Amino acid sequence: MLVLGFDGLDPDTIDLLLAEGKLPNFARLRLGGAYGRLKSFEPMLSPILWTTIATGKTPDQHGIGHFVVHAAGSERTAPVTSEMRRVKALWNLFSDAGRRVGTLGWWATWPPEKVNGFIASDHLAWHFLFAQGFEGESGAGATFPPELEARLQPQLVRPQQIGLPELAPFVDVTPEELARPFSLSDDLQHFRWVLATMRSYRAAGLELWKSERPDLMLAYFEGTDSTSHLFGHLFRAQRLEGELAEQQRRYGHAVEAIYEYADRILGDFLAVLDSRTTLVVASDHGFMLGELPDDPSRLRDMRRVSERFHREEGVLFLYGAGVRPGVRIDGATLLDITPTVLALGGLAPAMDMPGKVLQAAFRDLPEPVRVATYETGVAPDAAPSAPPAGARDGKVDQALVEHLQSLGYLAGGGSPESDRNLAAITFQEKQYDKAARMYKVLVERAPEDAALRTSYAGALGALGRYEEALTELAVALKLDPLNPEGHYNQGLALERLARPAEAIASYRQALRYQNGYEPARQALLRLTGTPGDRVAASAGEARAMALAEAAADAARRGAYPEALARLAEAAKIAPRLTIVCQYESNVAYLAGDRPRSVRALERCLALEPDNALFQQNLKRLQTGP
Repeated sequence: MLVLGFDGLDPDTIDLLLAEGKLPNFARLRLGGAYGRLKSFEPMLSPILWTTIATGKTPDQHGIGHFVVHAAGSERTAPVTSEMRRVKALWNLFSDAGRRVGTLGWWATWPPEKVNGFIASDHLAWHFLFAQGFEGESGAGATFPPELEARLQPQLVRPQQIGLPELAPFVDVTPEELARPFSLSDDLQHFRWVLATMRSYRAAGLELWKSERPDLMLAYFEGTDSTSHLFGHLFRAQRLEGELAEQQRRYGHAVEAIYEYADRILGDFLAVLDSRTTLVVASDHGFMLGELPDDPSRLRDMRRVSERFHREEGVLFLYGAGVRPGVRIDGATLLDITPTVLALGGLAPAMDMPGKVLQAAFRDLPEPVRVATYETGVAPDAAPSAPPAGARDGKVDQALVEHLQSLGYLAGGGSPESDRNLAAITFQEKQYDKAARMYKVLVERAPEDAALRTSYAGALGALGRYEEALTELAVALKLDPLNPEGHYNQGLALERLARPAEAIASYRQALRYQNGYEPARQALLRLTGTPGDRVAASAGEARAMALAEAAADAARRGAYPEALARLAEAAKIAPRLTIVCQYESNVAYLAGDRPRSVRALERCLALEPDNALFQQNLKRLQTGP
């Protein structure tokens, strides 16, 4: 069996490019195999999701809750490791059963575990960000067995080896741009690393499959996701102007080209599979490509979109030995991959694996008898522990954290979110009492964290402890008045306590600070019949609001002069409408006119002196660079 993982591969985009005849190898899978959409879950973060795929366990079971943790005895942020996983993965289960296994590039596989076969961990490609390569690295090596690391060197491509000929199918850049010093904060240089890594894992994976002949191999390719983060806003976007139009001219083909390259990688592996092999191709989530943020003020940072633009469905293709051709797979989730792969290998899935075996996709795959568990000696709620700081590969850690920050996954300094995410997942699974206990511990550790207090209040509210929830929310909103979730949770608690007028005011505050916050819109629609806090008082205000929304659309496309002209017209019609001066401030800032942005915000504050968002933005404009 061969499992190929393409991070962030989007099913709608696959469908579009298939219809245009641009993905011949994915078309071969669809015609000759089984296919469908693979349901993901929140939070859509790669280490969580790919660990779920490889273990068949939910995050609260496997213990991987984010990209990073604090290294033991240190405040330094470090990526998650294999030692933090609390359960066995497919490579452990097959190895324990005497089967040969192989893993390449999979998330959270460093340090590599001892298996019956090989592990080329997720640290492998990171070594090639440094001139010295393997020499002088500290801590555990990148592979098991250790000698595999040197053996793979000829297959691995450094970013410096990605020149203009290699970049030409993807981007349109100059030699001068290529000569800039390497930095992951530079989009072009970052993309060189992305492409180098995909080329490296393609070559290494093919060599390992042919030479090692494992019973099961899992290979992971990140580049489809990173390219979407860097350039996904440009994919087939229409009517772009200004700086966005220039970005699209140079980088607009990158996402489509990386999908085509993924198709070629798939074709390379199909060429070396024999009739006894079953192929699984999956992605952990999809991606909303070609979409621009609703808030024009975010345009400058839109290439750092984090998981905000992830889509809940990824792709799933099954092909080869035993697969029924032309079958549509419905209702599959990330949790179904491990039970299905175990069953295909003649091993029993475990009863503590929540997923199902995808029997309908195969000619003859009976429902296997399940064993109770493969886990021994590990408490299911044990907290994952960070490895000692001295055992880590510091340079690789630093590079990976920089990579995550540049894609928007780590806000600010990149503080770890693992425990917070595990608590959120526990809440989503409706284990409210357990979630409340987890959040209480986290709030005690970080009492100034408004978001944590808001989540804790949500768990208390789910338990019917509304007065306690309101107490927590009062502190949270004092710490961060711009917290729309806090205002919304406050509204829910007030509504449950039969205080509808106060609840409506809280829901309107949520929309005041995040226009379009859907839960608050729905709550207001339910209570007032109006899904928003801005209701036109006259035909003139209605016209001005329409002009403001048209301006926002123009700004999303980079058409700043058009946007400012529409806002000027709206201001003449309704000079006391704050949405107009708010949008004018945003667009003027994007257009590089800071004085006009300040003047517009000052008009907003004259109309709403208590608006914390206006106060904060004005302070930033007056004191920022």
